[in-house]
Amino acid sequence: MGSQGGFGQSKEFLDLIKSIGESRSKAEEDRIVLREVETLKLRLNDPNTPKYKLKEYIIRLLYVEMLGHDASFGYIHAVKMTHDENLLLKRSGYLAVTLFLNEDHDLIILIVNTIQKDLKSDNYLVVCAALNAVCRLINEETIPAVLPQVVELLGHQKEAVRKKAVMALHRFSQKAPGSVSHLISNFRKKLCDNDPGVMGAALCPLFDLITADVDKYKDLVVSFVNILKQVAERRLPKTYDYHQMPAPFIQIKLLKILSLLGIGDKKASEQMYTIVGDIMRKCDSTSNIGNAILYESICCVSSLHPNPKLLEAAADAIAKFLKSDSHNLKYLGIDALTRLIKINPEIAEQHQLAVIDCLEDPDDTLKRKTFDLLYKMTKSSNVEVIVDRMIEYMISINDSHYKTEIASRCVELGEQFAPSNQWFIQTMNKVFEHAGDLVNAKVAHNLMKLIAEGFGEDDDTADSQLRSSAVESYLRIMGEPKLPSAFLQVICWVLGEYGIADDKYSSSYIIGKLCDVAEAHPDDDTVKAYAVTGIMKIYSFEIASGKPVDLLPECQSLIEEMLASHSTDLQQRAYELQSIFTLDAQAVKKIMPVDSTCDDIESDKNLSFLDGYVQQAIENGAQPYIPESERFGISSISDFKSHEEHETSAHALRFEAYELPKPSLPHNIPPVLASSTELVPVEPSYVADILHPTSAPSASDAGSSELKLRLDGVQKKWGRPTYSSPAPSSSSIDQVKVQNETPRPDSASSSKPKIPDTSYISRKQQIEISPEKQKLAASLFGGSAKSEGRHLPSQKNSKTQNHTSDTSRSSKAPAPDTAVKTSQPPPDLLDMGEPSIASSTPSVDPFKQFEGLFDFTQETTPVSTGGVDGATKDSDFTSLFADMSLSAQTHIDPNPEPNGLRGSKVEPSAHQLNKGPNLKEALEKDALVRHVGVTPSGQNPILFKDLLG
Repeated sequence: MGSQGGFGQSKEFLDLIKSIGESRSKAEEDRIVLREVETLKLRLNDPNTPKYKLKEYIIRLLYVEMLGHDASFGYIHAVKMTHDENLLLKRSGYLAVTLFLNEDHDLIILIVNTIQKDLKSDNYLVVCAALNAVCRLINEETIPAVLPQVVELLGHQKEAVRKKAVMALHRFSQKAPGSVSHLISNFRKKLCDNDPGVMGAALCPLFDLITADVDKYKDLVVSFVNILKQVAERRLPKTYDYHQMPAPFIQIKLLKILSLLGIGDKKASEQMYTIVGDIMRKCDSTSNIGNAILYESICCVSSLHPNPKLLEAAADAIAKFLKSDSHNLKYLGIDALTRLIKINPEIAEQHQLAVIDCLEDPDDTLKRKTFDLLYKMTKSSNVEVIVDRMIEYMISINDSHYKTEIASRCVELGEQFAPSNQWFIQTMNKVFEHAGDLVNAKVAHNLMKLIAEGFGEDDDTADSQLRSSAVESYLRIMGEPKLPSAFLQVICWVLGEYGIADDKYSSSYIIGKLCDVAEAHPDDDTVKAYAVTGIMKIYSFEIASGKPVDLLPECQSLIEEMLASHSTDLQQRAYELQSIFTLDAQAVKKIMPVDSTCDDIESDKNLSFLDGYVQQAIENGAQPYIPESERFGISSISDFKSHEEHETSAHALRFEAYELPKPSLPHNIPPVLASSTELVPVEPSYVADILHPTSAPSASDAGSSELKLRLDGVQKKWGRPTYSSPAPSSSSIDQVKVQNETPRPDSASSSKPKIPDTSYISRKQQIEISPEKQKLAASLFGGSAKSEGRHLPSQKNSKTQNHTSDTSRSSKAPAPDTAVKTSQPPPDLLDMGEPSIASSTPSVDPFKQFEGLFDFTQETTPVSTGGVDGATKDSDFTSLFADMSLSAQTHIDPNPEPNGLRGSKVEPSAHQLNKGPNLKEALEKDALVRHVGVTPSGQNPILFKDLLG
């Protein structure tokens, strides 16, 4: 043992760990690991390596893998170790393969048989090791191989095995919900297991199921409440305590489940009030785990139907968080306060000084969370202070992602709660100036629309003052460097539209500013286009008013530059500006009317003003217009284009094969039924239907026939992995119900505003609260507690109507439950069509139907919804977790067959039994094969285009 280190490992292994830990650079660490890789390759390939050494080498491979180097050369040795009869080697092998491999690795197939054998072992440690591998390595395809054995282990005598079996079944439900949909009742049964660990493991799959569909598990509310009550009363063994808290992780999971079950349900919420209040009183706020339970209790209170006593207790708990010196607890307090203000906005006013402290805290994460709180408590009385604070913070940060988020929030709050249009314009100017091109382009258009519409009333004086103030602010901002492109577009548009409206600035001054903007941004064609259009508007207004117009030298040079530009748009605008000077005042008034931005434009979609021109052209011999659907009987423009290509190439070389000889068959003999691999006669309208899918088959061609391939029974290349049958399937697709979230209550009707925490305020007063902070708090939290969004008076149509419902500051009930309608069965992409079926509807692109081809839905079997017996009584813990018999478990089909995968069986007909040599039939087959080999498509004569795409 002198050469052995700790835990039975060799000194060589311990030296390796020590050298890796003492390496001073990544290069030195890589040299050590690469040297170890070469050593392991030699020793693993030695057939005389003892097994106890092999275990150590596999562990050393784990270090190689964790440090980012390739250890795939040793994967197979770890797989072989899982087959060993020695328990220590087997568990080491399972540990290695779960860390080395993933569920899609090629070596997984070698482990499945070993896992199946180990799941039946008498040693529960071997079974536990196999279940660990099942949770990590079994994929959707191999679930049926081990599912029966995992379900059987739910009744194992060892609680560790039952716990891991529940975890494995939970993993299966996450990977393939349809494979275990008939086993959901087992999770309910395991709530009554004698061992608390098995019960705690069953909470995780139940949480996922309740999240997906709350209504199915409403009957378990009493059971969860009783379990939580017994846990809080310390009826669990002491081994489940953590920092003197009884089973805290089970409590947290149960609180999460209860918060889901109590959303919008007053009856269920009333059953939870007592236990949630007890937990909040018993929580130890001196430990992190106690604070975690307290925070989860506050989250649960925010989800339940409002209760005044619980809201008051939650507000007190939040005060403890905010008074703490720990940034983590302050963060929890701000987050919890954000949840509660949705129910009662007055709660935030009790902690206004604490919120101000968090807003001024140097911790950036805490400051961002505080801005989230302010964003949700914004109203018309405090929008100016909050938006100004947000803009100041946006200027101070360099994170472009969060700066974009702050800018969008400032715009949203400004549009919804702006006290005046002047303030909104100034705020948007600051946002554009400091956020740059991170602002959404729609904001620029909304700003231009607001300036154009004004106050939306008949007060022309107020509108002119608004536009005059916008022009003054933009002339002042134009001198700033590095203005964003979207903001420059707004500036050019406003100066061109209203720059000389009040005769405060001369036309030459405004035109000179616009020319400076175009000259300062030579690479931005959009800004130059806005500048040229603004210059054209100013000259047009001057000409229309009869004033003499002189073309400025800088404007003349700009026009000459635009005329030589590579952009056709800039050239067109320059030519239009030149032509303005050649028109008289009346013509210019019609082209460029003053203040016509908000005029409604009526568009004639039918182009009726061209009727006279069209009629004259027809009288002169022009062809009348033919609708697209009537051109050559083709329903799609793609077919029309291919038809035109076919017509234009009619005089070129043709590569089609000669037509097949038509067999002389009597008209009264029906077509012979054949198998999927035979060539059978069909009507000649088959080819015509491919070329013209909308044309119906002619009755005169019913007697003639032609050879084609029958694809009935052949496996599809795309779509569902089934076999196509002659008759369409009558199975329907299961409807998937989309359960929306139940509406959350708006506010506590009976809750009263709470007096501010005097102890906290007195402590702050000892530090002498500055008058600026008091004024800021009064600005943020003053006014009415009810958040009412004032619409901007400038908007003729309410601005909030154009926003989505998530911008509202008050919680709204979501839309009612909706169900996804069952769609039509997916099209058979290999179905070449039948001559007797003709469709007059337009052809549909089959690739657009791919979205629903792989939707394998399987109807879930109904599960028992029975609750726990005696749930309403204060029963003993052992009576709650009574052992239930597993004899009533759902029978598992050893050969499950998913819905929609049953292929129809093709029965041979009487005609197929009579087969014999037929020379004429053989010649027809040979001719058709040659025909198909020469022309891959039905009508396109360009062979190489068909082959090469």
